Amino acid sequence: MKIALASPPFPGSISHGLKILQSFSADAVAQGAEIVCFPESFLPGYPGMGYPIDDRSPLSLQKALNSAVTIAKTNNIAIILPMDGCIDDQLYNLAYVIDKSGKILGYQTKNQLDPSEDDIWTAGEKRQVFEVNGVKFGITICHEGFRYPESVRWCAVNDAKIVFHPHFSGSNDQGPILKRFGAIENPYYERAMMMRALENTIYFASVNYASNYPESASAMIAPDGSCIAHQGYGEAGVLVVDLDLDKATGLLAKRFKSHLFL
Repeated sequence: MKIALASPPFPGSISHGLKILQSFSADAVAQGAEIVCFPESFLPGYPGMGYPIDDRSPLSLQKALNSAVTIAKTNNIAIILPMDGCIDDQLYNLAYVIDKSGKILGYQTKNQLDPSEDDIWTAGEKRQVFEVNGVKFGITICHEGFRYPESVRWCAVNDAKIVFHPHFSGSNDQGPILKRFGAIENPYYERAMMMRALENTIYFASVNYASNYPESASAMIAPDGSCIAHQGYGEAGVLVVDLDLDKATGLLAKRFKSHLFL
């Protein structure tokens, strides 16, 4: 299966984000991808990115989701769309899964918020595995994938071949200049990605924005912990990777003795 990791610039508005969603989805399809994943809180954008406050209203978010459904159906591709979502009058950081027919298969909430996000979103409580074209996968969002490895292990134990990891690290204003993926002088994020794959024997698909000063690259990590491919730092575009899913055995995850943890 070919998987696409979309590394967009920061959206200036929902309208801008939807244009990028359409363009990058079409590019993914042209390269043979069956699923495309976008970064954390892509619509309307991570807080502080400068989008109009009205873009975060329940009505604007629902209209954006409706447009994304049309984009998936028109391009005949499954989309993992991280965005803000209003559920029962609570605002969540979540990722919708839309199949190529435009059907919403569900959503995964960010269950472990960074402490700085406690006043922004409500933390979710549930985790699930999705299936597209016969392939099972899970989703863990940013902080929880980096700091809470059990969020990935749960997916692997429940037969996920891939865990998608939409995240946001970096800035357009200042930060380190990264030159080599996984370098010891880089922030810890990329090495954490490698561990999430290695410790579970699955693929780990981590997706970041193309900011001026990214602290991690969008990357596809193999079940042995090696980086198959990564997007260039600060380079907007779509990275398409062809996966041999037979290698994602989940062996190490399934040997986990959960009764010792609980």
